[in-house]
Amino acid sequence: MLSILQTSNMTLVIVIMAIVTLATRWGGVFIMSYIPLSDRVQRFIQAMSASVFIALIAPIMLVTDTAGRLALITTFVLMLALKMPIVAMSLGILVAAMSRQFFF
Repeated sequence: MLSILQTSNMTLVIVIMAIVTLATRWGGVFIMSYIPLSDRVQRFIQAMSASVFIALIAPIMLVTDTAGRLALITTFVLMLALKMPIVAMSLGILVAAMSRQFFF
C-alpha cells in the first residue's frame, strides 16, 4: 500500500512539474510578444543564456571527476566556436563517455 501511495505522489509531482515548465515557456513567449526586440533587448537575452549556462556548469565543474571536467571544457569551447549548443553538448557527452571508458 505504501509503495502505491509513493508512486502516485511521484506521478503527481511529475505532472505538476510538467505543467509549471510548460506555463513558464508559454508565458515567456506571451510576455515577449509585447516587448519590442531592440538591440539592447537582444543583447540582454544573449547575456542571460550565457549566464544560465555558466550557472549550470560551475557547480558541476567543482564536484565532477577529470572526465567530467574534460567534457565540460569541450562543450564550452565547442559552444563558443560552433555556436550550436546541441552539437556541442552531444560531443561533450561523447567525450565524457569515451574518457571514462578508456582513460579514467
